[in-house]
Amino acid sequence: MVKRVGGLVFGLAALVAQGLAEVRLAGRVTSENNSPVSGARVRLQKPDGVWVEMASDTAGAFECRLAAAGDYRIAAERDGYFRLGERPLWLAEGANEVELALTPLREVFEAIDVRAVSSIVDLERVVSEQSLSGAELLAVPFPASNSLKNALRVVPGVVQDAKGNVHLNGGTEEQVLFTLNGFTLNDPLNGRFEARVGVEAVQTVDIANGRLPAEYGRGSAGMVAVTTSPGDDKPRYSATNFFPGFENRKGFFLGNWSPRLGLSGPIRKGRAWFSDSLSTQYDQQVIEELPSGGDRMSAWRVANLLHTQVNLTPSQILHTGLLVNGWTAPRFGLSVLSPPETTLDRRTRQWFFNIKDQIYLRRGALVEFGYAANRTFAREVPQGHAFLSITPDGNRGNAFADAVRKAGRDQWLASFISPSFGGWGTHQLKTGIDVSRLSYWQLVRRTGFEQLRADGSRLRRVLFGGRSEFQESDLETASFVQDTWRVSRGVLVELGLRLDWDRLIRRWNLSPRTGVAWVPGRLGRTKIHGAYALVYEAASLRLFTRPLDQYALTTYYAPDGAAARGPAASVFRIGAWRRETPRARNWSAGFEREATETLFVRVNYLRRRGENGFTYTNRLGPDEMAPSGLAPAREFGASAFDAVYMLGNERRDSFDSIEVALRQSIRRQYGWMASYTRSRALSNGVVDINIDDPIMVLQNVGPMPWDSPHRFVGWTYLPLFWRDWAVAAFTETRSGLPFSVQSGGRILGEVNSRRLPAFFELNLHLERRFAFRGHRWEFRMGFNNITNHRNPNLVNSDADSRNFLRCYGGQGRAGNFRIRWLGRVAR
Repeated sequence: MVKRVGGLVFGLAALVAQGLAEVRLAGRVTSENNSPVSGARVRLQKPDGVWVEMASDTAGAFECRLAAAGDYRIAAERDGYFRLGERPLWLAEGANEVELALTPLREVFEAIDVRAVSSIVDLERVVSEQSLSGAELLAVPFPASNSLKNALRVVPGVVQDAKGNVHLNGGTEEQVLFTLNGFTLNDPLNGRFEARVGVEAVQTVDIANGRLPAEYGRGSAGMVAVTTSPGDDKPRYSATNFFPGFENRKGFFLGNWSPRLGLSGPIRKGRAWFSDSLSTQYDQQVIEELPSGGDRMSAWRVANLLHTQVNLTPSQILHTGLLVNGWTAPRFGLSVLSPPETTLDRRTRQWFFNIKDQIYLRRGALVEFGYAANRTFAREVPQGHAFLSITPDGNRGNAFADAVRKAGRDQWLASFISPSFGGWGTHQLKTGIDVSRLSYWQLVRRTGFEQLRADGSRLRRVLFGGRSEFQESDLETASFVQDTWRVSRGVLVELGLRLDWDRLIRRWNLSPRTGVAWVPGRLGRTKIHGAYALVYEAASLRLFTRPLDQYALTTYYAPDGAAARGPAASVFRIGAWRRETPRARNWSAGFEREATETLFVRVNYLRRRGENGFTYTNRLGPDEMAPSGLAPAREFGASAFDAVYMLGNERRDSFDSIEVALRQSIRRQYGWMASYTRSRALSNGVVDINIDDPIMVLQNVGPMPWDSPHRFVGWTYLPLFWRDWAVAAFTETRSGLPFSVQSGGRILGEVNSRRLPAFFELNLHLERRFAFRGHRWEFRMGFNNITNHRNPNLVNSDADSRNFLRCYGGQGRAGNFRIRWLGRVAR
């Protein structure tokens, strides 16, 4: 018995001694002002020269267990930050702690002894995410380079349509989740990306495909996450395009001008910081085909983003932000088919406030609380009160809608990230809630319009009845839990569940999210990943309020001018059916590899299938029999019904894509990217049927208006042989966007059966940086669309017009100059 007890005591002593001899390293990766940096790759070199790799979690924490004490070397890197080079680190037996601070990637003017990171293989995510740093956004010469929305087109998988809207992975803008510093930025009414953020304010933009973590919902086509910089201990100033330019097209005039001002620095060094970015834009477009005096459209836009960070304690950080937008366009919608009298005087305002409190607990745990308020206002005023006449050769008269719209969103969120714990590997849980209240109010007064035949005779005349003022609101709630499970050093699994509820739909929806990433040891820096997600979409106030809006009363005329039928009412109804929440099933798979230390190769496949999408379809039965439960036509001031549009779950979307991309970073901030995407975007709800669009459609099946089967996009920013000189270029070539053929206000044949000519654009700029009178300056000059390739964005698609299939618009070759003041020379 004594021998057994002695053996047990000896064994316990040996285990304790082994535990004491083990080296345990716990660390945290932060930015310069102590904010956590997730997804950073931390590399530790053992005394024998073997490297060990780790990745920081959401709270910036990482940990490692080693066999022996000794001299080690440690390094860290993250896309969007300068690389932290190898530095010595002594690790003793037992517990060790280290904190690594990464510097956000900025434009390199000073002599900084660090290197920028290429798109490294991210070991902390199971799917491929694409990132753009603020410095890259400023380096790539895309048109209208002050707008973040325009900048997104440099990303593979993002297509910009003829109206300027951006589409990720074949989806509509409202199917993409846009966030600003973690809060939803989508427009409260239509779900689109209407806010304007200046590129100088951006630290990073992360673009994810349809497989989103359980924390994020309502983005069936993916997510665009914008992070802004709160500043640091060094005061920084910049000013861009503060001198206006002039153009000579049908006479001299003030050309497009986008002056911007940036200011950041400490409020209290080491404790509180701020950054403020003011972006203004003046646009003037000249329509060559219109007569002088009515051929110009000008617009002013202003955006200001203020971001502050206060470290209340070393473990508690408070973030605040305020985005303010304003826009006025006195001749909005001017084109060769829409002369000045048919345009709108459009004005919009928006403010977006957010506040977030982050509390860091022991062992990498994190608690977050946040609130955001988004308010929008839009005003549309016609140039007069005459009837709008729609002819095969264009429009005349005045726009028929005089509108005031107000919308808002209040969002509350809270989350908790647990410390890592063991169990067949290591786990880290994140759980939280997200509650949003949306509101909408409108007052729209409509006059009417008429459709004319090619000979000038009236085809139909449309008036509007019903109330023009109403309001509606919605409540969205969500909760989630996600487990980031590192099975082994080379295998990462993410398992998540999200529960959503919406007052308009009144259904609880449970959506699973799962993904796995494998880093084979024999293949070096290679990641193979696959994922599946069921993502539910947000209910749209814009769709659900159509039955509350006015209805159309249409009278049809014979060629001799006599009334042939009507007035007939077109109404929108929801009905008492059991609503399903629109959703998408997303499958993705990919391969990523760092071919060299700076060259990155990516291959991605995405399959997205949308189900139960909301769309209005005409349910008018044979012999113009209206659905049961609908009031007689005479109560609408009509003799019959023209259409009864019922909201249903009939919409189906389909998107498939495969993408191949190469990216390399060269000498600090320089680099290049090239990608090719083969894709297909189809739907049976292509045309969004609404009261303000006079088009009529019978078969609503076809490619989406932004479907681009073939697309190549690339950019480069490279140093030249001369010191402080660089060349910047951007190119995009893709299939022409589809459009439909019309006649008499109806779509002929299949929807989007024709296409515009193939699109090609090459922008080439030269850049020179220099110091003058103690200040740093940058001068850039070059040409957008240097080949002067014709890229029309408008076509006369009316088969009855003498100008049928004639194309208009598009940007020709244009000179571009940029002057930037980058502050004082460091001493």
